[in-house]
Amino acid sequence: MTQPRLSVILITKNEAHNIEDCLRSVAGLADEIVVVDSGSSDGTAEIARRLGAEVTVTPDWPGFGVQKGRALARATGDWVLSLDADERISPALAERIRAVVGGPGTDTTGQAFVAENGRGGATLGYELSRLSSFCGQWMRHGDWYPDRVLRLFRRGRGRFTEDLVHERIVVDGPVGRLDGDLLHHTMPSLDDALDKMNRYTSGRALDRVRAGRRGGLGGALGHGLWAFLRSYVLKRGFLDGRLGFVLAVYIAEGTYYRYLKMAYPPQAVAGR
Repeated sequence: MTQPRLSVILITKNEAHNIEDCLRSVAGLADEIVVVDSGSSDGTAEIARRLGAEVTVTPDWPGFGVQKGRALARATGDWVLSLDADERISPALAERIRAVVGGPGTDTTGQAFVAENGRGGATLGYELSRLSSFCGQWMRHGDWYPDRVLRLFRRGRGRFTEDLVHERIVVDGPVGRLDGDLLHHTMPSLDDALDKMNRYTSGRALDRVRAGRRGGLGGALGHGLWAFLRSYVLKRGFLDGRLGFVLAVYIAEGTYYRYLKMAYPPQAVAGR
């Protein structure tokens, strides 16, 4: 049996509204799809299986980092692409990924597509540019674009940090960058955005408190103000119109509450 070239890994919880579009965006690209589901009640696991994914259901929720580590442990491909259920691979990005993993009919070196990082040695991981929507609008400026996220890496040379939220992939070797957008269909409404802010600021605050960091009102105000200025002015979020302003305020609020919760940390973080 041929060794898979590319494993796509996801973690899910009640993502029936997202999972099909996500998996169809990697059809013809992935040799293997691994889904770790934390007890969905909306048919997410069944949809993923119907689309050819290998699905494992876990009874607990240990946080994003540990759960994604579980998915990675089940991957068998030479390369691993980590996605969230609300993300899609654009056709342009799919071509770049095929070049890296050696898909048929492409330049297997990937050199025509890769923005080199100037470091020696074989490239073991690649950052993607994530383009996110906010309340139905693609945000092409400010803090959200280009949102560089390391998602493609050689299996055995990368791992997930164990953060509750905002986990990262750490690669022990040179990292490059691919052209093309990773499309992120997130926060379709302000209700979704506010709910996510509360959960994620709690998780991030706990991660930082456990690492020995502390917050307070002064730090919350100062960091929140700086986050707004950085997103709206320095990174030209104003070019995204009214929602550019709304998003900059949202980012500032999230920063403010994260630092405030570091001073008054929550006892636990709600599930996904």
